Amino acid sequence: MNLFKRKSKKEKLEIKYRNKLEEAYKMSTVNRSKSDELTYEAEQILKQIENEK
Repeated sequence: MNLFKRKSKKEKLEIKYRNKLEEAYKMSTVNRSKSDELTYEAEQILKQIENEK
């Protein structure tokens, strides 16, 4: 049972990636350019995740 296990850098990046995509989706109905910007940031985080492997 690992209640207090620390998250690895990869796990933190994955959470950040999911949050950016979720925020971009919500923003897509309000401000398309901001949504595109958030999607781009999410893609940059995904590249960092791939480099962690």
